[in-house]
Amino acid sequence: MEAFEILLVEDNPGYVRLMTEALKEDNVPSNLSVVMDGIEALSFLRRENRYAYASLPDLILLDLNMPKKNGYEVLAEIKNDPDLRHIPVVVMTTSNTEEDILTCYDLNANCYIVKPIDLDRFMGTVRSVVNFWFGVVKLMKSK
Repeated sequence: MEAFEILLVEDNPGYVRLMTEALKEDNVPSNLSVVMDGIEALSFLRRENRYAYASLPDLILLDLNMPKKNGYEVLAEIKNDPDLRHIPVVVMTTSNTEEDILTCYDLNANCYIVKPIDLDRFMGTVRSVVNFWFGVVKLMKSK
């Protein structure tokens, strides 16, 4: 089975470490790329500069609160770009406000998840996300 490509857009090293561990424990073959801010995320997705040979992700895990360009701006640019809009974007954030949830869905997020604080619940949530997107859903493989 070919490995799935995942792009994690997250500026918190603790969450990056947790995500890395959660994916290692999963049985779905995947390659995780990590970028720390919104500008870097868009460079990665557009294969600019040092990302010229990066593989487009099959799934994007996007935090909202980031430096340089926030998650809302990144989400809007992804979903307005005909070359990128097919890539599912899962917003994973600590915000539980109705306004943030509505804004993300208005910007065409594929789903919105509030990051659990508890370690076991976080690991279970990541496992559920990966199993859903790579085990249940039929994705269009990125080129």
